[in-house]
Amino acid sequence: MRRAGRAAALLVILGAVLAVLGAGTAQAAGYRYWSFWEGSGTGWTYATQGPSLVRPDDGAVQGFRFSVSEDSQDSAKPRRSPGFTEICADTPAEDGTKRVALVIDPGTAADAPAGETPPALRTACARVAPDASTAEALASVAKPLRYSSDALLCAISGYPASGCGEQVSDDGHQAPAASASASPADSAADGDSGGSGGGPSVGVLVGAGAVLLLGTAAVVQARRRRG
Repeated sequence: MRRAGRAAALLVILGAVLAVLGAGTAQAAGYRYWSFWEGSGTGWTYATQGPSLVRPDDGAVQGFRFSVSEDSQDSAKPRRSPGFTEICADTPAEDGTKRVALVIDPGTAADAPAGETPPALRTACARVAPDASTAEALASVAKPLRYSSDALLCAISGYPASGCGEQVSDDGHQAPAASASASPADSAADGDSGGSGGGPSVGVLVGAGAVLLLGTAAVVQARRRRG
């Protein structure tokens, strides 16, 4: 009887721990936003600064991708490889200017806000002043742009029509409490690589540990009473 009681108690503890971990996973959500990328001959690299701070050289390729992702490591890359020669083939070099190739990828229907359809991926070759930023190059070929009050890029060429870095649930719908819109911007501006998004958060693990300790204490107390 004692062994059966102990086994039952341990099963209750295990179930509680799994419930806490499961709750943490179920609450995992991403953010819907335009990510910023820098191109090279080997592919795309997530930018460590925002487009208003980057001042690319002549011949640079800059990319933007709209998608839902948890952090910079999870973010989707532009679906076209960076190729300055092809994008700027019809834009010859001129003294006193520089050319910046841009890949603008609005993403897929799965990433689009409710009621909106993403426009087609497109490229453009911006001819701008030598000291122009990527944001200025983008504005020269893809207006209207929309920014949040904290300088997060919200829309390119008017897409999406509303929203800005909002938090979304696992099923793609906007979460009820979307208060972390600065998270993607912080990652882009500060170079924060973020986590992999594949495991429970520290808070969840602490909660699970608390449940385990409480359950263990209950088993010890039960043994004392029987003794």
